[in-house]
Parts: sequence; C-alpha cells; structure tokens
Amino acid sequence: MIPPVEEETFEKVDFTKAHLPGMEFDSCRFIGCEFSGVDLSRFEFHECDFETCNLSNIKTMDTRLKDVRFSRCKLMGIDFGTCADFLFEVDFEYCQLDYASFHKKKMVKTCFHHCSLKEVDFTEANLSEARFEESDLNSAQFEHTVLDRADFRSAIGFAIDPERNRLKKTRFAPNGLSGLLTKYDLRIG
Repeated sequence: MIPPVEEETFEKVDFTKAHLPGMEFDSCRFIGCEFSGVDLSRFEFHECDFETCNLSNIKTMDTRLKDVRFSRCKLMGIDFGTCADFLFEVDFEYCQLDYASFHKKKMVKTCFHHCSLKEVDFTEANLSEARFEESDLNSAQFEHTVLDRADFRSAIGFAIDPERNRLKKTRFAPNGLSGLLTKYDLRIG
C-alpha cells in the first residue's frame, strides 16, 4: 500500500500529464495545478488547500474530501454528489463552480464566498447554516433542499421555491425576497 503524502506543496504541476504520487494526501497544498478531467476516484484529501487550480470535470467517485479548502479555483462540471459522504467537508472562496452538482450532499456550515454557482444542482442537499456570501446563484437548482439558517443576504440570482424546500430561519436581504417569489411571475418594484 502506498503511504499517505503529508505536508507537501505541489506548485504549477500539470497532473493531466504527470501522475499523482499517491492516493491519500494529508495537509498538502496544491498551487496553480492543472487537474481538468483527471480521475480522482477513491483518492483522499484531508485538510488540504487548492489555490488557483483548474479541477474542472474531474472524476470524484468515492473521493474523500475532509476539511478541504478551494481558493480561486475553477471547478466547473464536477459531480460532488459522487464523493464519499463520510466526513465530507469543503469550503470555497472566489471559485467558479458553474454546472457542478451537490446532489444529496450534507454540507452543513459550508461557505461559498464570492463564488459563481450558475446552474449548480443543490437538489436534496442539506445546506443548513451554509453561507452564500457575494455569490451568484443564477439558475441554480434547489429542490427538496434543506436550507435551515442558511445565509443568502448578499447572494444574487437565486430562485428558491419555499414550498419545495425547507427554509427555517433562513436569512435573506429585503432586496433578495423576490428570489422566493419567482414561480409566481410577479413584478416587484
């Protein structure tokens, strides 16, 4: 068995051409690396940071992401729904997550800070206490999603049906309330 890679920094490595040196990474940093389309199925990342990396369209079947932070990364089209559920914990800052899926993921207290989340699938996800700070949720899908105490006060572009999602103590700015009425085709203002 290959031992875990611990506390290493990988900078500007093109993993579409070079193989990863292991399948388990603890406390590692990936800076400016290229992963687009790479199969990371069954890999494990614990307390890792990805900064300015391109991870678009990676394969994530049973991938373990525990306390993983993504900053200024491109993560388009990733199906996070296929990641292992056990200890799944991620945060995103200034990331592009358009067309990604978090179908049925438990993501309590996840932070999306200044992210593009266009057409992201949050169907049946648990986003209790999640924060969508300055994030664009244009055409994102919320269906049977748990949004208890989630914070949408600075988010834009969202359309959430209160009858088809759970919204207990969810926070919205007064100018964002129209995102809760979209299905009624009302003209506000």
